[in-house]
Amino acid sequence: MAADNGSGKQGAKQLSGRDKGSLRQDPGKPSALAAKRTLAPPREAGASAQAYQKRNLTRALASNADLWHEPGQLAVHSGSALVIGQDAGELLYEKNANAVVPIASITKVMTAMVVLDSMPNLQAPISISDEDVDYLRGSRSRLGVGTVITRETALLLALMSSENRASHALARHYPGGLQAFVAAMNRKAASLGMVHTRFEDPTGLSSNNVSTAHDLARMVAAAHRYPLIREFSTTPGVRAEVKGRELDFHNTNQLVSSPTWEIGLSKTGYIQEAGKCLVMQARVADKPVVIVLLDSAGKQTRIGDANRIKRWMESASAAGRLPTPV
Repeated sequence: MAADNGSGKQGAKQLSGRDKGSLRQDPGKPSALAAKRTLAPPREAGASAQAYQKRNLTRALASNADLWHEPGQLAVHSGSALVIGQDAGELLYEKNANAVVPIASITKVMTAMVVLDSMPNLQAPISISDEDVDYLRGSRSRLGVGTVITRETALLLALMSSENRASHALARHYPGGLQAFVAAMNRKAASLGMVHTRFEDPTGLSSNNVSTAHDLARMVAAAHRYPLIREFSTTPGVRAEVKGRELDFHNTNQLVSSPTWEIGLSKTGYIQEAGKCLVMQARVADKPVVIVLLDSAGKQTRIGDANRIKRWMESASAAGRLPTPV
């Protein structure tokens, strides 16, 4: 399955035909569909790695001493990883960041940008057809063939719940169809300087969708300029009307619901060839950063890596310095 599809009741917001709102052709205008969030990152105390006498204090104050590593010894278990400052682009951490690897449903961030760049009618209905069914991997979907939803709802479900049929239908309804859409994805990647990136489909089900952590950081920084992508990708949950039934969908990244994170953009991904993947824009220790984690093994590895990076940065900030680039 391509990207952690599922449903959940917590944090769901009603999204029926009565609530979809009027036509909006400005992709930069935030939608009323997503739930409002008030997230405030906590401060965790730490101490400088350069002063031996303060190391015991660091370990005493760290919330999880067994997960704490001094700068230069940060243990990130994902196969590829990158942390950069969003404003100045300074490198804070990298691990195999130039490796070209499958990216699974991280693809859907590019899909969303290409959809919005076309300035579509977001309230126009699009239908789910047999062409949108995943016969390659057999991933599940509750958007049955014949389902009709607005383009806006499809975009929300693609970004929030990693809905493969919604993503494919968005591409299929693009001017010129699926082939034209994939060509536009690759043109967009080239325009962003993503020189090691190639897209073959709009969902990420294809293992031929490949990129590097450095390229994906460029993509995340670009996508963060789209208010709808920020809003939809960080919506914790939504209740949508599908074929007359109200169904609950939830975000595939549990961190968007955490009060200890301030996340501005999020996307997960998974296929066997790619492992578990996660990209985020977040504010950590009062600093906007882009985090890319690829090829993680284990259900919680990417989440654990994200939390370790966060503690590392917050400890450095509490000691009055930036993390040492490693």
